[in-house]
Amino acid sequence: MIKTSIASVCVLFCTFASAQIAPESALQVKHPQRTLFTDIVDNEGTLIAVGKHGTIVTSEDGQHWQQAQVPVQSLLTAVTAVGADKTWACGHDSSILFSSDKGQTWQLQQYLPEQQKPCLDIEFVDENVGFAIGAYGMFYETENGGKTWHKRFIDDFVHPDDKDYLRDLKEDNPRAYEEETKFILPHFNRILVQEEHLYLVGEMGLVAHSENMGKSWERLEEFYPGSFFAVAPYSQEQIIVAGLRGNAFIASVDTLEFKKIETPVKATVNSLVSYHGTTYMLANSGFLFGFNNGQVTSSQLSSGHAILSAVTFKDKLILATEKGLKTWEAKK
Repeated sequence: MIKTSIASVCVLFCTFASAQIAPESALQVKHPQRTLFTDIVDNEGTLIAVGKHGTIVTSEDGQHWQQAQVPVQSLLTAVTAVGADKTWACGHDSSILFSSDKGQTWQLQQYLPEQQKPCLDIEFVDENVGFAIGAYGMFYETENGGKTWHKRFIDDFVHPDDKDYLRDLKEDNPRAYEEETKFILPHFNRILVQEEHLYLVGEMGLVAHSENMGKSWERLEEFYPGSFFAVAPYSQEQIIVAGLRGNAFIASVDTLEFKKIETPVKATVNSLVSYHGTTYMLANSGFLFGFNNGQVTSSQLSSGHAILSAVTFKDKLILATEKGLKTWEAKK
């Protein structure tokens, strides 16, 4: 809503599970805006950024930041908002949090460290229907704004023979079914809600599409074997997917036949953002690859810090990086 992708954070920190079952509140620190941040959103004029050790900060101007009260110390990986009074975040320990006051205070909706899986992205269709996805095929959905989250196993991504086997196993031995399906699927790294359609990308070249709000999925034929960490619309007729080593592709939403976008540097792309009519691929080593009308430009932060996410705010980009929040403006 690490993501150097959100999913890469899992590799960098290797902390899928918390050693403590009971959550502890995030510590209040002097300069919270200087830590690692994985995602950021503009909630009707209030910026909300999430990151390391349960840190969440908010700002009205993109310069001065206030730390929120957060009930967990888990690494948070994504944030999304649907109106001023409805914001959700998710992260490690399968944690899902909710705020009704533009990110000032947060309540836990889910905390399952025993699952040993991080949530890597969260998106809502409206104030009631939402999805939280993550490692090893984690997929939760809600129809009541997160008051209850229901786990699903997406068997559309397994071989037909395995599908029959798992269906029988679920009936005969539910416990064995839970163990069998725990780590069988690839990581789900990012989900996109686009009108009536859902798009899902992940490791091992996973790109999938749903035409019925996730009730069923079609996995596209593999066109790249590596991991994807980002998916975003490009105009109303196209989408872009991007991931490891700068691999990026674009397709029409009608055909979903992807063609490669040539990036100048093999830096992993963590997320995508639209800014001044250009779609920017935010990457490791501080790279921003701008894509517009088939042309690619390249810029780089002088610090070289990985950029994990960004949002357009007051004619600038506010970047969530591995070393804090930064402001960036395209050169005229």
